[in-house]
Amino acid sequence: MDNSNEHNDVTRRMVLGRGASIAVAGAVTALTTGAVAAPAARAATPGPRPDALPSSVAGVPIPDSRLAREAVAFARGAAPEVLFNHVMRTYVFGALVFDRRGVRYDRELVFVASVLHDLGLVESFQTPTERFEVDGADAAQRFLLRHRMSADRAALVWDAIALHTSVGIATRKRPEIAMVSVGSGLDFSGNGLQQIPSDVLEEVLTAFPREGFKEDAVDRILSLCRTKPMAELMHPFVEVGRRHIPGFPVPTVEDMLLAAPFDS
Repeated sequence: MDNSNEHNDVTRRMVLGRGASIAVAGAVTALTTGAVAAPAARAATPGPRPDALPSSVAGVPIPDSRLAREAVAFARGAAPEVLFNHVMRTYVFGALVFDRRGVRYDRELVFVASVLHDLGLVESFQTPTERFEVDGADAAQRFLLRHRMSADRAALVWDAIALHTSVGIATRKRPEIAMVSVGSGLDFSGNGLQQIPSDVLEEVLTAFPREGFKEDAVDRILSLCRTKPMAELMHPFVEVGRRHIPGFPVPTVEDMLLAAPFDS
């Protein structure tokens, strides 16, 4: 690639990143306009909890229901700490954004969906052909139905996980779905980080440190691109595969269009 093309690619990535930030902010604003006030966050209580989680982080309560504890134990048993900390930050960041805007939502459902949202990045839950979001949604739904969550609530969790990388869609859905997308996107790329005061951000990162999250995330994306490349067709991860894997076999959208069996 020559310098001119490289410059253009960098510029396009900057524009896309800024556009995504604007889209998230606009969608969240649309979701929360006219919403009623959320319940006040409960105060932290002294002493460790059985699952070793604090009772609140940055004023955001950590649900302590039986289902929440079971989800935490399941996620901790399945994923390394770097990934577990990401899913916890997803919940806290999503709650910080939506609580500050006065949105009412099912806190337990958002917490469980956040905690389980990246199961599809864990090899033991991956199928040969599905996107990682769908693998994760399926694994979470199986877990929740086994633990007697109602089918309707489990279906909401499925939607929240399956749509969490599709921010333009997820943020048009109900808050329980939108929050997982907004929270995970904020932690992944920093979109919306300006909404989090520096002292609050420090408290979140102290409770759930990043611990090399960027490198781990790239490694997991590349693993998906290598093991089931066609699952990344028209997925954001496909560009990571094209950059790092020689001869990456997944066609572009243009390739698909031009290969369509029509004359024009």
